[in-house]
Amino acid sequence: MSTEYLKKATKTAETNTEEAQKVVNEMLGTIQTGGEQAVRDYAKKLDNWDGGILLSEEEIDAIIKDVPQQVKEDIKFACKQVYDFAKAQLDSISDFSNTNNGVLAGQRVLPVNVAGCYVPTGRYAHIASAYMSIATAKAAGVPTVVACSTPYKGKSIHPYVLYAMKEAGADHIMTLGGVQAIASMAYGLFTGKKADIIVGPGNKFVAEAKRILFGEVGIDVFAGPSEVAVIADENADADVVAIDLVGQMEHGHESPGWLFTTSKVLAEEVMALIPQYIDELPPTAKDAAFCAWRDYGEVILCDTNDEVVKISDEYASEHLEVQCKDLDWWLDNLTCYGSLFLGEETNVTLGDKTSGPNHVLPTKAVARYSGGLSVHKFLKVLTWQKMTKESNRQIAQIASRISRLEGMEAHARCSDVRLHKYFPDETFDLGETVKE
Repeated sequence: MSTEYLKKATKTAETNTEEAQKVVNEMLGTIQTGGEQAVRDYAKKLDNWDGGILLSEEEIDAIIKDVPQQVKEDIKFACKQVYDFAKAQLDSISDFSNTNNGVLAGQRVLPVNVAGCYVPTGRYAHIASAYMSIATAKAAGVPTVVACSTPYKGKSIHPYVLYAMKEAGADHIMTLGGVQAIASMAYGLFTGKKADIIVGPGNKFVAEAKRILFGEVGIDVFAGPSEVAVIADENADADVVAIDLVGQMEHGHESPGWLFTTSKVLAEEVMALIPQYIDELPPTAKDAAFCAWRDYGEVILCDTNDEVVKISDEYASEHLEVQCKDLDWWLDNLTCYGSLFLGEETNVTLGDKTSGPNHVLPTKAVARYSGGLSVHKFLKVLTWQKMTKESNRQIAQIASRISRLEGMEAHARCSDVRLHKYFPDETFDLGETVKE
């Protein structure tokens, strides 16, 4: 088996990472020290926003009052699709208890108390990102959801994005973007509610802020620029493959599109079509897709389907489309992807906007060990246990002996004291007392 790069990227996901780390560390330090005023200063400097941060119900209603009815209906439909899928995920995990050797033990599945949801609005108004994060948190039962989005064209949050935030169930909404938004949710600025977890996509600075704050707060995934890979064989439609790659590369200058194929004919057709499709885009999308294809696009020709699987799993793409025959074989054999789109009919755009499964997904090969945003990200699986005096007869003896084998005498004595209390007339083998 062999692979051939018909087109290879000139840049990688790590390009300019050090710059982002330096900027974000400085900003977080300033905000931690300066609090809300530092956030206001960054909002003015970076987004030219000096208006209110935390929106009131009256302000929200005023901003969304002219949202067209069709837009409202579309957002409601998509929001319900996402909520229903997340609710089904919630139903797949439950509380339970069992008894084993006298130990009654179980688990409780509880939501976090506060979730911070970031909704980017930079090059585009990411309406779908609002309900992807907020509706999923609400399906998990999160009591308080704090949502942030960037000022749009000198005004507050884009009306359609704001409507989606409200429809999805956000409890507090702030006009804030970038690192200052992530920091404000993490530190509980403006709301007094510190986030337990922060979720949502964003640019490299947002991603870096989440990475640095991880530990102080939970995060969904470490996400970078959006990615798409298409696996296609000789049966695929080159036009469809090409536009699907371009469709994701319009996300930004650093959003790669990858084609993995066993057909050189298809690969060459796709490579010829992509520049044409990019050239037909409006200026903003054209600029982004052109740079993404030039710097990050790749086309890899493989001998066999097994080799395609190997390559695809190494890349672990955020979005992975399969346009091949025998889709079940691909479903059974592919293991590393953010979300899988099987068949020509199952386009990433449909998943990103409407179909139900979440579009906040791992990038930069994180799909090797993590899935994307789901209802489970907002849940804590907690365990509990309850023992009887009789269960201590066996459990405590073994715990004492293992503790002493580890050299932990105080641990052992916690078990010893119970055995002597509950069974005063009995003698037990408690192991050799730790001397040092």
